[in-house]
Amino acid sequence: MSEATTTGLAVITGASGGLGEPYADQLARRGHDLLLVGRRQDRLDALAARVAKETGVNAEVLVADLTVESDLRALEERLRTDRRIEVLVNNAGVGGLTPLVKADLAQVTTMLQLNVTALTRLTGAVLGGLVERGSGTIINPSSALAVTLLPSGSAYSGGKSYVLTFTQGLHQEVAGTGVRVQAVMFGAVRTAIWDGSWVPLSSLPEEMVMEPVEAVQAALAGLDAGEVVTIPSLPDVADWDAFDAARLKLAENVSRRHAAERFAVARRG
Repeated sequence: MSEATTTGLAVITGASGGLGEPYADQLARRGHDLLLVGRRQDRLDALAARVAKETGVNAEVLVADLTVESDLRALEERLRTDRRIEVLVNNAGVGGLTPLVKADLAQVTTMLQLNVTALTRLTGAVLGGLVERGSGTIINPSSALAVTLLPSGSAYSGGKSYVLTFTQGLHQEVAGTGVRVQAVMFGAVRTAIWDGSWVPLSSLPEEMVMEPVEAVQAALAGLDAGEVVTIPSLPDVADWDAFDAARLKLAENVSRRHAAERFAVARRG
C-alpha cells in the first residue's frame, strides 16, 4: 500500500500488549498508518515491523509510560500538532480487581491515572484538531464492569464507568462536527491485564472469555454500524437500548425542587 492511499494516522496507546496488537492489525488493514505507543520497545518494534511488512503502511513507534508526566505531555503535544491523525485508540490501561481494603493505594492511584486521567487528557489533546478538520475517531475501551459490579473491583469499575459516561457525554459535545466517538464495553478478554488479579482469568468459565482478535473485530464492526457504545458479546442490541432508555427515564426525576414523598421530609414555606 503506497503512502498516497493511506487514510490518515491511527494512534494506539498500550500497543505493546493486550488489545493493542489486534487494533494495530485491523486499523492497518483499513489503510491507516500507525503510531504505536507503549512502554516496551522490543514489542513495539516487532509489531511495527510485522504490520508494515504485511500491510505496507508506515508504522512508527513511541516509547512512553503514560503515568509519567513528561511522557504524557510529549504525546499530548504530538496529538495537538500532527494534522495527519485521524484515529486515537485510548487502549492503554491496567487492571485492578482487588478489594480496596487489601489494595496498594499507590497502585490504585496509578491505575486511575492511566485508565482515567491519561485517557481524558489525550482525548482533549487530539479533539480540537479533529473538530477543526471535521473528521476523525476516538475509541475508548471501557469494560462490562462499568455496569456489572464485582466486590473486588470497586476502583476499577468506577474508572471504567467514567470512561463510559465520559464518552457518552463527548458524543453529545461533538454532534455535527464529523468526529465519531465510541466506548467499547469489553467483557473478559484473554490478555495479560488479568495477571496478578484477585479474580484470575482461569477462574472464569471458558464460554465467558473472548479472544483479543475477535473482540477488536466486533468493536470495529460496532463502530462501522454507528454505535456510540459497543458491547462485543451482546447478542441483542435492544438490551443495551432498553438499559439506556431506563437511564434516561431515571434522569427525569433525579433533580427536583422537593424530596420524594417516600422520604416523608417535611416541606417548609
